[in-house]
Amino acid sequence: MSFCSTPCDQPEENQPLNTEASSTTEVPFPDSYYERITENRYKPTPHASGAWDPDELHFSPLGGLIVHAIDQYLAARPETGLVLARISYDILGRLALDECEIRVDTVRPGRTIELLEAVVLVADRPVVLARAWLLAGADTSAVAGGPDDRLTPPGELGSWPMSSVWPGGYILSLDTRPLAPPRPGRATAWVRSRVDLVAGEPSTPLASYLALVDTANGIAVRQPPTAWMFPNVDLTIHLHRQPVGPWTGLDTTVTFGPTGQGLTSTVLHDLEGPVGHAQQILTVRPLSGG
Repeated sequence: MSFCSTPCDQPEENQPLNTEASSTTEVPFPDSYYERITENRYKPTPHASGAWDPDELHFSPLGGLIVHAIDQYLAARPETGLVLARISYDILGRLALDECEIRVDTVRPGRTIELLEAVVLVADRPVVLARAWLLAGADTSAVAGGPDDRLTPPGELGSWPMSSVWPGGYILSLDTRPLAPPRPGRATAWVRSRVDLVAGEPSTPLASYLALVDTANGIAVRQPPTAWMFPNVDLTIHLHRQPVGPWTGLDTTVTFGPTGQGLTSTVLHDLEGPVGHAQQILTVRPLSGG
């Protein structure tokens, strides 16, 4: 993979990104990952495509969309003061670049601890199952403590074109700024998106932040994705503090085992420091002819 140690050519921050070739007959698509179709249905734009196949959906924006749906589910009921502390996603199959429906329900209600479940359906088939633990918020600043290593701010770093490694509209929508040239299995980088999550709708800082976390499996590849597949079949995120955007910091290590399994482990950061951890289990196998 190539690395740009000085700022590469990037679109202006508010300039719409278009992942298709320009032409006089081209119909522009929204500057967002999704459009709302009905109360619970969403249509992806080409910005949401990739990374293993540009004709499929990249999971990262879908992960953020699920949190967006959870936020709206919570907003429709009385305020409880609970905050999302863990969310786990199980990816059940191929993610077609097609309309999806998201259903959110309460599995375990409670005043201080609550468990929600979200199911994503494409063509009436479940493709993602997510579960989110909500915990009571309280002032624990007097006893707060833990690692506080802050990453070099993104404003001091050059951009890296991830499209040199990965195809798809999602990768093209990102501004990625590594702290050092990515190495096989190791990278630390800031990522930011220049497009909205859902067209015409504000997203919470949490949904926008989590919409970028799945990118971790693509910033520190151990083997070229043209020769090996190593997709994650899940993503689990634990938060000890609510993150603030617009940058998502990924301090990522990728390990391949000897029997076809791998693990992507990430310390998550915002500009104030660490906010939690993410884990992704991988299925590792060679591509035909790779």
